Amino acid sequence: MQTLSDPHRLHQLVNQWRLAGERVAFVPTMGNLHDGHIELVHQARARADRVVASIFVNPMQFGAGEDLDAYPRTLDADKTRLFDAGCDLLFTPEVSLLYPAGLGQQTYVEVPGLSDLHCGASRPGHFRGVTTIVCKLFNLVQPDIACFGQKDYQQLAVIRAMVRDLNMPVEVIGIPTVREADGLAMSSRNGYLTKSERSLAPELKRTLDITAQAIPELGLEQRAELEQQAEQRLADRGFEPDFFRICQAHTLAPAQPGDTELVILAAAQLGRARLIDNLQVDLPH
Repeated sequence: MQTLSDPHRLHQLVNQWRLAGERVAFVPTMGNLHDGHIELVHQARARADRVVASIFVNPMQFGAGEDLDAYPRTLDADKTRLFDAGCDLLFTPEVSLLYPAGLGQQTYVEVPGLSDLHCGASRPGHFRGVTTIVCKLFNLVQPDIACFGQKDYQQLAVIRAMVRDLNMPVEVIGIPTVREADGLAMSSRNGYLTKSERSLAPELKRTLDITAQAIPELGLEQRAELEQQAEQRLADRGFEPDFFRICQAHTLAPAQPGDTELVILAAAQLGRARLIDNLQVDLPH
C-alpha cells in the first residue's frame, strides 16, 4: 500500500491505473478506523481493481465548540488496518493543501433543503463541509465507485443528491451499518464513552427497534406520538435526545400515512459522545 499526501501525485497514479483499464473504488474517512470502515474497504475491494482510501479530519464540517481538536488521530494503526484489508493507496493530505486560501475563502458545494434537516438543523454548515470535501476528493481521485456507511444515513442521502445534481460519474454505494454484538453502531466517537455510558449506549438501537415494531400496529397517523415517546424513553435512560424522526426514506421528510419506505433517524448526546443511528422500515403496500 502506498501513502501519498500530494494531490498531484495521487492524480498521476490513479491516471496510470485508468490507462491500464482498471476500475477504481474510493473510501473517504476521517481516520480512527474501526471494523465499519474496514467493511467499506472490503466491499470496495470486491467491486474494483484498485482501492483508494483517504484520511482527512475535515475542519470545514466541524462547527464552533465541536470536537475538531479532540477528534482521535491514529494514523499508524489506521495504515496497518488498511494494508491488511487490501487497500492499494492511502491519501493523507494536509489542511493547507486542500484549503490553501483558508476556510473563509474556500469555494463550497451545498445541497439545499436536504442539508438543513435533522443533523443539519443541529449542526449548521456541517453538510456543506461534507459535500465540499467529498466533491474535492472525487475530483482528485476520480473513482468509478465510492463506498459510504449507511450509519450516516442523511450524509449518504446528501452525497447522492450532490452526485445526481452535478452529474458526477461516480456510483455511490451505501454499505449496511456494522454493529457491536450488543447492537451499538460502530463509530469513531464511541471511544468518548465512559464504561457506564458504553453500557447504556445500545439503548439507542433498542429504541429504534421498539419504534419500528410499533409503526405497523399504531400507524403513521401516530407518528408524532411515537417520536415523542422515543425521545422520552431515551431521556429517561440518561441520553440528551437531539432528534428522533420517522421519515420518508428518500426525501427524509416526515412520513405520512400511505408511505411504505421509511427510515427512522435518531441522534442523542451521551456524555461527550454524540451518537447517531437509523433503521429502515418497509411497510406492506
